[in-house]
Amino acid sequence: MGRSERQKMAAGEWYRCLDPELDALRALAREAVHQHNTMPPGERGGIGPALSMLFANVGEGAFIEAPFHCSYGMNISLGPRVYFNAGCTILDNAPVRIGGGSMLGPGVHIYCAEHHKDPVQRRAGLEITRPVEIGRDVWIGGGAIILGGVTIGDGAIVGAGAVVTKDVAAGTTVIGNPARALLAK
Repeated sequence: MGRSERQKMAAGEWYRCLDPELDALRALAREAVHQHNTMPPGERGGIGPALSMLFANVGEGAFIEAPFHCSYGMNISLGPRVYFNAGCTILDNAPVRIGGGSMLGPGVHIYCAEHHKDPVQRRAGLEITRPVEIGRDVWIGGGAIILGGVTIGDGAIVGAGAVVTKDVAAGTTVIGNPARALLAK
């Protein structure tokens, strides 16, 4: 018997996202996201209960402002004191790990999926996914986009609006589209 589309997705292989099992998992995530985004802040706490249960790991003191969106939630791991400002989106078809003390500005997006370049395959829902790793004490400015397969090292800074297509070394500041290291003056 062949492997399921979920198993192929988890293995980082080409898979069909138009699949009943994956549809059901996305529906669970939509419900958890809706609960998080509509709960009164005093009741929600740092992260809505359903969303917190869905995530792979939530470190102590992690906080996600509403609104927030994710595809599955089950692939997201947050270290302690991670902070997401309003409007962040994580399309977590692959693992997304964010180290303790890291902060995401408003409207930061993380995209793990890459759709097939052939339009026939793309129409059929064929895609591949790559993980994202964000180290400890990273600051990502508002509106930045992080693409799949990227690792951002500890203490790095990603400027507002940057599009990160390649790894960022620890302690480095990157800006622009595509993001590149800021030169010292």
